[in-house]
Amino acid sequence: MVATLKDVAARAGVSIKTVSNVIHGHPHIRDTTRERVEQAIVELEYSPNHTARSLRSGRTGVITLAVPDLSLSYFAELAGSVIAVAEESGLAVQVEQTGGTREREIALLKTPRVRMTDGLLFSPLEMDRGDIDALRVGYPLVLLGERIFDGPADHVTMQNTEAARAATEYLIDRGRRRVAVIGAHEGEETGSAGLRLAGYRQALEARGIAYDAALAEPAEAWHRRNGVDATRALLARGARFDALFALNDALAFGALRALERHGLAVPDDVAVIGFDNVDESAFSIPALTTVEPGREWIARQAVAMLSRRIEDPQADPTTLFASYRIVERESTP
Repeated sequence: MVATLKDVAARAGVSIKTVSNVIHGHPHIRDTTRERVEQAIVELEYSPNHTARSLRSGRTGVITLAVPDLSLSYFAELAGSVIAVAEESGLAVQVEQTGGTREREIALLKTPRVRMTDGLLFSPLEMDRGDIDALRVGYPLVLLGERIFDGPADHVTMQNTEAARAATEYLIDRGRRRVAVIGAHEGEETGSAGLRLAGYRQALEARGIAYDAALAEPAEAWHRRNGVDATRALLARGARFDALFALNDALAFGALRALERHGLAVPDDVAVIGFDNVDESAFSIPALTTVEPGREWIARQAVAMLSRRIEDPQADPTTLFASYRIVERESTP
């Protein structure tokens, strides 16, 4: 028998109104109550009345985009691009934030809010290859980002290692021999930080420059403040560098501030390059040279791929890589 709203309410021990509020994402619901309702929905395999969607197609015309953190400009701009592309196809977009934690990423894959849309564009930050089974969901799914490779879902991503190598070689080819890097994550291999650091090291090797761990400063989070702190840490221990590669633009903005406060001129004393080409990079002082990783292309391909997956759920998974380019501005000579 098909489960009803009343069945879910009875299983969770709450009112029908509370179940409806959880389904529609209303605030001011206790976490424990929300968890009981969502668990009941999963256990009973409840789905809303399809007549409320579309009698002809059984679809909502809504897709979900899940990103780690909208306070990071890259993800905010990616969301804007996805929404614009989806609107061209008559689709609305429900946006979710995971906070970039593994627990919330896995929980999101099970939430009824996602299951009640036509499909999910999902950018995980902390899930890894050991979590592949969690991606075997019963709805259309397209992955964004680097965290999962060779999994059971379509995947649209950027060429992190190749682009980071190009950014580092760009600095070296302009006469900079001591290139610092900020934003590394110790022990990471398959995430953005690990892949971009690998590209940085490949560039040094290709140009005959030995890797110097004293020029690599970690930053667990990739916000402006972390860029300030990482650059200050380099300067405080007396690291000598004439160029700096920040693993994203927010870190680069922080680095520009820290260098200016230290009395170093950009690009004369230190050339700086970022990664992501967020809108703000054209308006920083000096304007930031950065890697354009293909954000608009990623958004367009992701929406198209999800639409194809909705039409043909049994198609074999595919992976697409965006092209990249260096956007030259004032922070490099």
